[in-house]
Amino acid sequence: MEKQKVSLLVATAVGLGAIIGAGIFVLSGTAVALAGSGALLAFILVGIVALIVAYELGELGTIIPNTSGSSYSYAYNALGSELGFITGILLYFSMATSIAAVALGFGSYLSNLLGISMPVYQSLFAVALIAVFSAINLRGLGRTTRIDAGMVALKIGILIVFIAFALFYFHLNPSIGTANLGILAFSGVTLTAIFGASVAIFFAYSGFQNIATFTNRVKGGPNNAARAILYAVLISMVVYVLVTLGLLILAPAAKYSISGDPLAFALSYAKAPSWLEILVAISAVVATASVVLVDILASSRMLYQVGVDHLLPKSTKKYDRKRDVPVNGVVITGIIAILALFIGNIYVIAAVSNFGLLFSFLMASLALLHFRREGKVGTFRTPLYPYTPVIAIIGLLIFMFGMPKIALGVGVVMIIMLLVSYYFLREYRSKKVIRIKLFR
Repeated sequence: MEKQKVSLLVATAVGLGAIIGAGIFVLSGTAVALAGSGALLAFILVGIVALIVAYELGELGTIIPNTSGSSYSYAYNALGSELGFITGILLYFSMATSIAAVALGFGSYLSNLLGISMPVYQSLFAVALIAVFSAINLRGLGRTTRIDAGMVALKIGILIVFIAFALFYFHLNPSIGTANLGILAFSGVTLTAIFGASVAIFFAYSGFQNIATFTNRVKGGPNNAARAILYAVLISMVVYVLVTLGLLILAPAAKYSISGDPLAFALSYAKAPSWLEILVAISAVVATASVVLVDILASSRMLYQVGVDHLLPKSTKKYDRKRDVPVNGVVITGIIAILALFIGNIYVIAAVSNFGLLFSFLMASLALLHFRREGKVGTFRTPLYPYTPVIAIIGLLIFMFGMPKIALGVGVVMIIMLLVSYYFLREYRSKKVIRIKLFR
Protein backbone atom coordinates (compact mmCIF):
# COMPACT_ATOMS: atom_id res chain seq x y z
CA MET A 1 0.00 0.00 0.00
CA GLU A 2 2.58 2.50 -1.16
CA LYS A 3 -0.04 5.22 -1.59
CA GLN A 4 -0.49 5.25 2.19
CA LYS A 5 3.19 5.91 2.90
CA VAL A 6 3.93 9.01 4.97
CA SER A 7 6.93 11.21 4.22
CA LEU A 8 9.54 12.14 6.82
CA LEU A 9 8.26 15.72 6.81
CA VAL A 10 4.63 14.71 7.36
CA ALA A 11 5.60 12.17 10.06
CA THR A 12 7.52 14.91 11.87
CA ALA A 13 4.46 17.16 11.53
CA VAL A 14 2.30 14.48 13.18
CA GLY A 15 4.66 14.46 16.16
CA LEU A 16 4.63 18.25 16.31
CA GLY A 17 0.86 18.22 15.97
CA ALA A 18 0.60 16.15 19.15
CA ILE A 19 3.35 18.01 21.06
CA ILE A 20 2.68 21.66 20.25
CA GLY A 21 -0.90 21.84 21.39
CA ALA A 22 -2.69 23.27 24.37
CA GLY A 23 0.50 22.87 26.39
CA ILE A 24 2.27 25.79 24.73
CA PHE A 25 -0.72 28.05 25.42
CA VAL A 26 -1.16 26.93 29.03
CA LEU A 27 1.90 25.22 30.48
CA SER A 28 4.42 27.83 29.34
CA GLY A 29 2.75 30.41 31.60
CA THR A 30 2.35 27.86 34.40
CA ALA A 31 6.08 27.13 34.25
CA VAL A 32 6.91 30.85 34.46
CA ALA A 33 4.49 31.28 37.37
CA LEU A 34 6.09 28.36 39.23
CA ALA A 35 9.77 28.92 38.45
CA GLY A 36 10.18 32.42 37.00
CA SER A 37 13.16 32.51 34.67
CA GLY A 38 13.87 28.94 35.82
CA ALA A 39 11.09 27.94 33.42
CA LEU A 40 13.68 28.12 30.63
CA LEU A 41 15.84 25.59 32.47
CA ALA A 42 12.79 23.43 33.17
CA PHE A 43 11.86 23.27 29.47
CA ILE A 44 15.44 22.41 28.55
CA LEU A 45 15.87 19.75 31.26
CA VAL A 46 12.54 18.10 30.50
CA GLY A 47 13.37 18.37 26.81
CA ILE A 48 16.59 16.43 27.40
CA VAL A 49 14.69 13.58 29.12
CA ALA A 50 12.13 13.62 26.28
CA LEU A 51 14.99 13.55 23.78
CA ILE A 52 16.46 10.43 25.39
CA VAL A 53 13.06 8.71 25.33
CA ALA A 54 12.70 9.79 21.69
CA TYR A 55 16.01 8.09 20.88
CA GLU A 56 14.81 4.97 22.73
CA LEU A 57 11.52 4.82 20.83
CA GLY A 58 13.43 5.42 17.61
CA GLU A 59 15.72 2.45 18.25
CA LEU A 60 12.87 0.24 19.44
CA GLY A 61 11.01 1.05 16.24
CA THR A 62 13.92 -0.29 14.19
CA ILE A 63 14.06 -3.45 16.32
CA ILE A 64 10.29 -4.10 16.05
CA PRO A 65 9.15 -2.13 12.99
CA ASN A 66 5.92 -3.94 12.07
CA THR A 67 3.74 -2.91 15.00
CA SER A 68 1.42 0.02 15.65
CA GLY A 69 1.28 -0.02 19.43
CA SER A 70 4.14 2.37 20.26
CA SER A 71 5.38 1.88 23.86
CA TYR A 72 2.82 -0.87 24.40
CA SER A 73 4.24 -3.02 21.59
CA TYR A 74 7.77 -2.64 22.91
CA ALA A 75 6.69 -3.61 26.45
CA TYR A 76 4.64 -6.54 25.14
CA ASN A 77 7.48 -7.97 23.05
CA ALA A 78 10.21 -7.38 25.62
CA LEU A 79 8.54 -7.80 29.00
CA GLY A 80 5.68 -10.18 28.28
CA SER A 81 1.90 -10.09 28.09
CA GLU A 82 1.33 -9.11 31.76
CA LEU A 83 3.23 -5.82 31.62
CA GLY A 84 2.21 -5.45 28.00
CA PHE A 85 -1.48 -5.66 28.90
CA ILE A 86 -1.11 -3.14 31.73
CA THR A 87 0.94 -0.76 29.58
CA GLY A 88 -1.43 -1.07 26.65
CA ILE A 89 -4.62 -0.37 28.59
CA LEU A 90 -3.06 2.46 30.61
CA LEU A 91 -1.60 4.07 27.51
CA TYR A 92 -4.79 3.70 25.51
CA PHE A 93 -6.87 5.12 28.36
CA SER A 94 -4.35 7.95 28.64
CA MET A 95 -4.56 8.78 24.93
CA ALA A 96 -8.33 8.39 24.58
CA THR A 97 -9.27 10.42 27.64
CA SER A 98 -6.70 13.15 26.96
CA ILE A 99 -8.63 13.77 23.74
CA ALA A 100 -11.55 14.89 25.90
CA ALA A 101 -9.42 17.32 27.91
CA VAL A 102 -7.86 18.85 24.80
CA ALA A 103 -11.22 19.01 23.02
CA LEU A 104 -12.64 20.97 25.95
CA GLY A 105 -9.68 23.32 25.60
CA PHE A 106 -10.59 23.72 21.93
CA GLY A 107 -14.20 24.45 22.90
CA SER A 108 -13.06 27.06 25.41
CA TYR A 109 -10.69 28.80 22.97
CA LEU A 110 -13.25 28.80 20.15
CA SER A 111 -16.06 30.04 22.41
CA ASN A 112 -13.91 32.92 23.65
CA LEU A 113 -12.84 33.76 20.12
CA LEU A 114 -16.48 33.89 19.00
CA GLY A 115 -17.56 35.79 22.12
CA ILE A 116 -19.96 33.09 23.35
CA SER A 117 -18.00 31.68 26.28
CA MET A 118 -20.76 29.60 27.87
CA PRO A 119 -20.05 26.05 29.16
CA VAL A 120 -22.76 24.52 26.96
CA TYR A 121 -21.11 25.89 23.81
CA GLN A 122 -17.70 24.68 24.93
CA SER A 123 -19.05 21.14 25.31
CA LEU A 124 -20.92 21.28 21.99
CA PHE A 125 -17.81 22.46 20.15
CA ALA A 126 -15.78 19.69 21.82
CA VAL A 127 -18.29 16.99 20.80
CA ALA A 128 -18.42 18.33 17.24
CA LEU A 129 -14.62 18.37 16.98
CA ILE A 130 -14.27 14.76 18.13
CA ALA A 131 -17.05 13.61 15.80
CA VAL A 132 -15.67 15.44 12.76
CA PHE A 133 -12.07 14.35 13.35
CA SER A 134 -13.15 10.76 13.95
CA ALA A 135 -14.82 10.89 10.53
CA ILE A 136 -11.64 12.30 8.98
CA ASN A 137 -9.60 9.51 10.56
CA LEU A 138 -11.96 6.97 9.01
CA ARG A 139 -10.96 8.37 5.61
CA GLY A 140 -7.49 6.92 6.07
CA LEU A 141 -3.97 7.49 7.37
CA GLY A 142 -2.75 9.50 4.38
CA ARG A 143 -5.57 12.04 4.43
CA THR A 144 -5.38 12.47 8.22
CA THR A 145 -1.62 13.11 8.25
CA ARG A 146 -1.81 15.60 5.36
CA ILE A 147 -4.53 17.62 7.07
CA ASP A 148 -2.53 17.62 10.29
CA ALA A 149 0.61 18.79 8.47
CA GLY A 150 -1.28 21.84 7.21
CA MET A 151 -2.58 22.66 10.69
CA VAL A 152 0.91 22.28 12.17
CA ALA A 153 2.39 24.67 9.60
CA LEU A 154 -0.27 27.25 10.48
CA LYS A 155 0.15 27.11 14.25
CA ILE A 156 3.97 27.13 14.14
CA GLY A 157 3.82 30.07 11.74
CA ILE A 158 1.66 32.03 14.19
CA LEU A 159 3.95 31.14 17.11
CA ILE A 160 6.89 32.44 15.07
CA VAL A 161 4.97 35.72 14.65
CA PHE A 162 4.52 35.86 18.46
CA ILE A 163 8.24 35.26 19.02
CA ALA A 164 9.14 37.87 16.38
CA PHE A 165 6.86 40.42 18.09
CA ALA A 166 8.53 39.77 21.44
CA LEU A 167 11.98 40.36 19.91
CA PHE A 168 10.70 43.48 18.12
CA TYR A 169 9.20 44.71 21.42
CA PHE A 170 12.58 44.22 23.08
CA HIS A 171 14.21 46.22 20.27
CA LEU A 172 11.74 49.09 20.67
CA ASN A 173 11.71 49.02 24.49
CA PRO A 174 15.16 47.81 25.52
CA SER A 175 14.90 49.24 29.04
CA ILE A 176 11.57 47.53 29.75
CA GLY A 177 12.68 44.31 28.10
CA THR A 178 15.97 44.34 30.00
CA ALA A 179 14.13 44.95 33.29
CA ASN A 180 11.80 42.02 32.59
CA LEU A 181 14.75 39.83 31.64
CA GLY A 182 16.83 40.99 34.58
CA ILE A 183 15.72 37.94 36.52
CA LEU A 184 17.44 35.76 33.93
CA ALA A 185 20.42 35.80 36.26
CA PHE A 186 18.30 33.09 37.94
CA SER A 187 18.75 34.74 41.32
CA GLY A 188 16.12 33.48 43.73
CA VAL A 189 15.23 30.55 41.50
CA THR A 190 15.30 27.34 43.52
CA LEU A 191 15.73 23.72 42.45
CA THR A 192 12.36 23.01 44.04
CA ALA A 193 10.71 25.59 41.79
CA ILE A 194 12.41 24.21 38.69
CA PHE A 195 11.39 20.68 39.68
CA GLY A 196 7.79 21.76 40.21
CA ALA A 197 7.73 23.40 36.79
CA SER A 198 9.37 20.33 35.21
CA VAL A 199 6.70 17.99 36.56
CA ALA A 200 4.02 20.32 35.23
CA ILE A 201 5.45 20.65 31.73
CA PHE A 202 6.73 17.13 31.05
CA PHE A 203 3.48 16.23 29.37
CA ALA A 204 3.88 19.10 26.91
CA TYR A 205 6.49 16.92 25.19
CA SER A 206 4.73 13.55 25.32
CA GLY A 207 3.01 13.47 21.93
CA PHE A 208 6.07 12.40 19.96
CA GLN A 209 5.31 8.72 20.54
CA ASN A 210 2.30 9.04 18.24
CA ILE A 211 4.74 8.61 15.33
CA ALA A 212 5.62 5.16 16.68
CA THR A 213 2.07 3.97 15.94
CA PHE A 214 2.75 4.01 12.17
CA THR A 215 6.51 3.33 11.97
CA ASN A 216 6.06 0.86 9.11
CA ARG A 217 4.10 3.44 7.09
CA VAL A 218 6.89 6.05 6.97
CA LYS A 219 8.79 6.39 3.70
CA GLY A 220 12.37 5.25 4.18
CA GLY A 221 11.43 2.70 6.81
CA PRO A 222 11.82 2.70 10.59
CA ASN A 223 15.02 4.75 10.47
CA ASN A 224 13.12 7.70 9.01
CA ALA A 225 10.36 7.18 11.59
CA ALA A 226 13.05 7.38 14.28
CA ARG A 227 14.38 10.60 12.75
CA ALA A 228 10.85 12.04 12.69
CA ILE A 229 10.46 11.33 16.41
CA LEU A 230 13.80 12.99 17.12
CA TYR A 231 13.10 16.03 14.93
CA ALA A 232 9.68 16.53 16.53
CA VAL A 233 11.21 16.70 20.02
CA LEU A 234 14.08 18.98 18.97
CA ILE A 235 11.83 21.43 17.09
CA SER A 236 9.28 21.52 19.91
CA MET A 237 12.03 22.16 22.46
CA VAL A 238 13.26 25.16 20.46
CA VAL A 239 9.71 26.49 20.09
CA TYR A 240 8.94 26.05 23.80
CA VAL A 241 12.13 27.82 24.90
CA LEU A 242 11.63 30.72 22.46
CA VAL A 243 7.97 31.18 23.42
CA THR A 244 8.89 31.14 27.12
CA LEU A 245 11.63 33.69 26.42
CA GLY A 246 9.04 35.80 24.62
CA LEU A 247 6.75 35.64 27.66
CA LEU A 248 9.59 36.83 29.91
CA ILE A 249 10.38 39.72 27.54
CA LEU A 250 6.78 40.95 27.33
CA ALA A 251 5.94 40.84 31.05
CA PRO A 252 7.80 40.33 34.36
CA ALA A 253 7.75 36.73 35.62
CA ALA A 254 6.07 37.85 38.86
CA LYS A 255 3.01 38.97 36.90
CA TYR A 256 2.19 35.50 35.61
CA SER A 257 -0.24 33.18 37.35
CA ILE A 258 -1.37 29.62 36.72
CA SER A 259 -3.96 30.45 34.09
CA GLY A 260 -5.09 29.18 30.74
CA ASP A 261 -4.00 32.05 28.50
CA PRO A 262 -0.42 33.21 29.24
CA LEU A 263 0.28 34.32 25.66
CA ALA A 264 -2.86 36.46 25.59
CA PHE A 265 -1.89 37.94 28.98
CA ALA A 266 1.65 38.74 27.78
CA LEU A 267 0.37 40.45 24.64
CA SER A 268 -2.20 42.42 26.60
CA TYR A 269 0.41 43.47 29.19
CA ALA A 270 2.74 44.68 26.42
CA LYS A 271 -0.17 46.48 24.71
CA ALA A 272 0.22 44.47 21.52
CA PRO A 273 -2.04 45.22 18.55
CA SER A 274 -5.42 43.54 18.73
CA TRP A 275 -4.87 41.67 15.45
CA LEU A 276 -1.97 39.81 17.02
CA GLU A 277 -4.08 38.76 20.00
CA ILE A 278 -6.72 37.44 17.59
CA LEU A 279 -4.04 35.63 15.60
CA VAL A 280 -2.71 33.91 18.73
CA ALA A 281 -6.27 32.95 19.71
CA ILE A 282 -6.72 31.37 16.28
CA SER A 283 -3.44 29.52 16.76
CA ALA A 284 -4.72 28.12 20.07
CA VAL A 285 -7.86 26.82 18.34
CA VAL A 286 -5.81 25.21 15.56
CA ALA A 287 -3.27 23.77 18.03
CA THR A 288 -5.86 22.01 20.18
CA ALA A 289 -7.72 20.75 17.12
CA SER A 290 -4.48 19.34 15.70
CA VAL A 291 -3.79 17.40 18.92
CA VAL A 292 -7.26 15.85 18.84
CA LEU A 293 -6.81 14.79 15.22
CA VAL A 294 -3.51 12.95 15.73
CA ASP A 295 -4.46 11.53 19.14
CA ILE A 296 -7.47 9.82 17.59
CA LEU A 297 -5.14 8.45 14.89
CA ALA A 298 -2.55 7.16 17.37
CA SER A 299 -4.89 5.76 20.03
CA SER A 300 -7.05 3.90 17.51
CA ARG A 301 -4.00 2.25 15.94
CA MET A 302 -2.69 1.28 19.36
CA LEU A 303 -6.03 -0.25 20.36
CA TYR A 304 -5.96 -2.24 17.13
CA GLN A 305 -2.49 -3.57 17.96
CA VAL A 306 -3.60 -4.72 21.44
CA GLY A 307 -6.43 -6.57 19.72
CA VAL A 308 -4.07 -8.15 17.17
CA ASP A 309 -2.00 -9.43 20.09
CA HIS A 310 -5.18 -11.15 21.41
CA LEU A 311 -5.33 -9.12 24.62
CA LEU A 312 -8.67 -7.52 23.69
CA PRO A 313 -11.84 -8.86 21.97
CA LYS A 314 -11.54 -9.54 18.23
CA SER A 315 -13.90 -6.64 17.44
CA THR A 316 -10.95 -4.28 18.03
CA LYS A 317 -9.12 -5.92 15.10
CA LYS A 318 -11.44 -4.67 12.35
CA TYR A 319 -9.23 -2.97 9.77
CA ASP A 320 -9.91 -1.28 6.43
CA ARG A 321 -6.88 -2.33 4.35
CA LYS A 322 -7.77 -0.04 1.48
CA ARG A 323 -7.83 3.10 3.60
CA ASP A 324 -5.24 1.81 6.10
CA VAL A 325 -7.39 2.57 9.13
CA PRO A 326 -8.54 0.56 12.19
CA VAL A 327 -12.25 1.24 11.80
CA ASN A 328 -13.54 0.04 15.18
CA GLY A 329 -10.53 1.56 16.92
CA VAL A 330 -11.49 5.01 15.63
CA VAL A 331 -15.17 4.55 16.54
CA ILE A 332 -14.43 3.23 20.04
CA THR A 333 -11.92 6.01 20.70
CA GLY A 334 -14.37 8.69 19.56
CA ILE A 335 -17.12 7.29 21.82
CA ILE A 336 -14.83 7.07 24.87
CA ALA A 337 -13.54 10.61 24.28
CA ILE A 338 -17.07 12.03 24.00
CA LEU A 339 -18.22 10.17 27.13
CA ALA A 340 -15.18 11.45 29.03
CA LEU A 341 -16.30 15.02 28.30
CA PHE A 342 -19.22 14.52 30.67
CA ILE A 343 -17.52 12.69 33.53
CA GLY A 344 -17.10 16.04 35.22
CA ASN A 345 -13.67 16.04 36.84
CA ILE A 346 -11.35 16.67 33.90
CA TYR A 347 -8.49 17.37 36.33
CA VAL A 348 -8.59 13.79 37.60
CA ILE A 349 -8.84 12.45 34.04
CA ALA A 350 -5.85 14.53 32.95
CA ALA A 351 -3.81 13.45 35.98
CA VAL A 352 -4.48 9.76 35.37
CA SER A 353 -3.77 10.29 31.68
CA ASN A 354 -0.38 11.72 32.56
CA PHE A 355 0.36 8.75 34.83
CA GLY A 356 -0.32 6.39 31.93
CA LEU A 357 2.07 8.29 29.67
CA LEU A 358 4.89 8.21 32.22
CA PHE A 359 4.32 4.52 32.89
CA SER A 360 4.45 3.71 29.17
CA PHE A 361 7.72 5.63 28.70
CA LEU A 362 9.18 3.81 31.70
CA MET A 363 8.25 0.44 30.18
CA ALA A 364 9.78 1.49 26.85
CA SER A 365 13.07 2.29 28.60
CA LEU A 366 13.04 -1.12 30.30
CA ALA A 367 12.22 -2.75 26.96
CA LEU A 368 15.31 -1.22 25.37
CA LEU A 369 17.50 -2.53 28.20
CA HIS A 370 15.97 -5.98 27.67
CA PHE A 371 16.62 -6.05 23.93
CA ARG A 372 20.17 -4.76 24.29
CA ARG A 373 20.87 -7.45 26.90
CA GLU A 374 19.70 -10.03 24.34
CA GLY A 375 22.09 -8.56 21.80
CA LYS A 376 19.37 -6.95 19.67
CA VAL A 377 20.49 -3.51 18.53
CA GLY A 378 18.49 -1.25 16.27
CA THR A 379 19.83 0.34 13.10
CA PHE A 380 19.01 3.67 14.78
CA ARG A 381 20.89 3.60 18.06
CA THR A 382 20.42 5.36 21.37
CA PRO A 383 23.68 7.23 22.10
CA LEU A 384 25.76 6.70 25.25
CA TYR A 385 24.03 3.41 26.09
CA PRO A 386 23.46 2.28 28.89
CA TYR A 387 23.81 5.64 30.63
CA THR A 388 21.07 7.44 28.72
CA PRO A 389 18.35 4.84 29.41
CA VAL A 390 19.29 4.88 33.11
CA ILE A 391 19.04 8.69 33.11
CA ALA A 392 15.63 8.43 31.42
CA ILE A 393 14.37 5.88 33.96
CA ILE A 394 15.52 8.02 36.90
CA GLY A 395 13.98 11.14 35.35
CA LEU A 396 10.67 9.40 34.62
CA LEU A 397 10.47 8.02 38.17
CA ILE A 398 11.16 11.48 39.58
CA PHE A 399 8.42 12.99 37.42
CA MET A 400 6.05 10.17 38.37
CA PHE A 401 6.54 10.59 42.12
CA GLY A 402 6.30 14.34 41.72
CA MET A 403 2.77 14.05 40.32
CA PRO A 404 -0.30 15.01 42.38
CA LYS A 405 -1.13 12.35 44.98
CA ILE A 406 -4.54 11.76 43.46
CA ALA A 407 -2.91 10.81 40.12
CA LEU A 408 -0.50 8.42 41.81
CA GLY A 409 -3.29 6.90 43.89
CA VAL A 410 -5.66 6.37 40.98
CA GLY A 411 -2.78 5.11 38.82
CA VAL A 412 -1.75 2.48 41.37
CA VAL A 413 -5.37 1.37 41.81
CA MET A 414 -5.71 1.01 38.03
CA ILE A 415 -2.55 -1.12 37.84
CA ILE A 416 -3.88 -3.42 40.57
CA MET A 417 -7.26 -3.71 38.84
CA LEU A 418 -5.59 -4.48 35.51
CA LEU A 419 -3.39 -7.12 37.12
CA VAL A 420 -6.42 -8.79 38.69
CA SER A 421 -8.31 -8.60 35.38
CA TYR A 422 -5.38 -10.05 33.45
CA TYR A 423 -4.91 -13.04 35.74
CA PHE A 424 -8.64 -13.67 35.95
CA LEU A 425 -8.91 -13.74 32.15
CA ARG A 426 -5.78 -15.87 31.82
CA GLU A 427 -7.02 -18.46 34.30
CA TYR A 428 -10.46 -18.39 32.68
CA ARG A 429 -8.92 -19.18 29.29
CA SER A 430 -6.43 -21.77 30.50
CA LYS A 431 -6.62 -24.29 33.33
CA LYS A 432 -2.88 -24.75 33.35
CA VAL A 433 -1.18 -22.95 36.23
CA ILE A 434 2.06 -21.29 35.23
CA ARG A 435 4.80 -21.37 37.88
CA ILE A 436 7.94 -19.33 37.32
CA LYS A 437 11.13 -19.61 39.38
CA LEU A 438 12.43 -16.12 40.05
CA PHE A 439 15.64 -17.32 41.77
CA ARG A 440 17.85 -20.35 41.34
